[in-house]
Amino acid sequence: MDSALLTQSYSEHLARLEHSYGEVLTQNGLDAIVIHSGSPKLRSAFDDQYWPLRVTPHFQHWLPLTAADCALVVRAGHRPKLVWLKEQNFWEKPPALEHDIWQSGFEIVHVGHRAEAQQYLPKTRVAFVGEDAQCAAEWGFNQADFTPKPLLTQLDALRVRKTAYEELCLAEANRRAAVGHTALAHAFKSGDASELDLHLAYLRATAQDDPQTPYKNIVALGANAATLHHISYGRTAPAGPAQSLLVDAGASFLGYCSDITRTYAKGNTAAASTFAGLVAGVERLQQQLCRDIRIDAPYEALHDRSHAYVAEVLRETGVLKLSAEEAVASGVTRSFFPHGLGHSLGLQCHDVGCASLKPRADNPFLRNTSNIAERQCFTIEPGIYFIDSFMETLQAGPHAPNIDWRLVSELSKLGGVRIEDDIVVVGGSSVTRNLTRQFLPA
Repeated sequence: MDSALLTQSYSEHLARLEHSYGEVLTQNGLDAIVIHSGSPKLRSAFDDQYWPLRVTPHFQHWLPLTAADCALVVRAGHRPKLVWLKEQNFWEKPPALEHDIWQSGFEIVHVGHRAEAQQYLPKTRVAFVGEDAQCAAEWGFNQADFTPKPLLTQLDALRVRKTAYEELCLAEANRRAAVGHTALAHAFKSGDASELDLHLAYLRATAQDDPQTPYKNIVALGANAATLHHISYGRTAPAGPAQSLLVDAGASFLGYCSDITRTYAKGNTAAASTFAGLVAGVERLQQQLCRDIRIDAPYEALHDRSHAYVAEVLRETGVLKLSAEEAVASGVTRSFFPHGLGHSLGLQCHDVGCASLKPRADNPFLRNTSNIAERQCFTIEPGIYFIDSFMETLQAGPHAPNIDWRLVSELSKLGGVRIEDDIVVVGGSSVTRNLTRQFLPA
């Protein structure tokens, strides 16, 4: 990571935020917006243990500080003020700063306890943004000022188009995750390990603790890959050599996420060979979809196109006897590919701003319904799965004769395939930058 480039791009990012928030303040007749960094949440109402802090993303949009009960005061024409809680706590030590490039951009006030912050916060024509209603009340904000939805929608929209600083952070998050994916590919191909072993190997390779990952790692051997978010890791190695592994895992840098999926196959059986062909087919169609991205085109149209490609791969593999057109029109492909093609990515794994419109009724799980625009960042993650409940429904339906059920039975033991990359729309002749492939080529 080029420190000088990161510093310069952060300075430009901060200037853009100050300008954009100034416009939002004027539009809403506000003097200030107070953004709360967040409070730790109890793991259970029955004990006194807390989850690690997940920082309010609107706070993290301004600065990469992981500290509870801080307040950021944004006023038009003023330097943003950070009221930084540095409470004396002999139980826990706050995490070290990953980078200090941001500190010169803020007026910083240190306080020793949460109540002390109140004296530094404006109270007239102010909106409070955060999750902690109790903290808002303690600081003197009323319910009407607490995270107003119209304001939140405007702030979410500011996060859709990524700055150069955000792109650098997303790229570094991809680089870190690629190290873990490479380690797991080697571990899978060179020996037999349990899902838990592989999960821990990923954390070790990426130098992350479990709570630091953007989402709980999905590590699935064999049939478990048919569970789209498989996180109930097996603790013992498979009885025989595992023939498939699906890994959906990311990393973070200064609050920004990566979200990468790879599927691997091994073995000499006929089913393993066919499954390897299925993996190659999904890899091929995923790359074609990345090439198909066009500015101003609806992302939902790209999702629709992915079903035509999925149908072709299922035909090539021998699973389907229907034409691709029939498989899509009849809805058969949705039994093999039930989720959306991708989602916006940024400070949240499923980031905001690109799903303001509802998808069509036949695309209920699509999380990106925007028109593709420059500086958006989103995932492209097609898949083909053999999910028992969907296969049972298909087998009982009118298209059952057009499916090779013997082959489906064999492939079901290997679960399914998903390939996922993170894309930034850069415009120009190249249109996109694939943040994942530069660190994790095919």
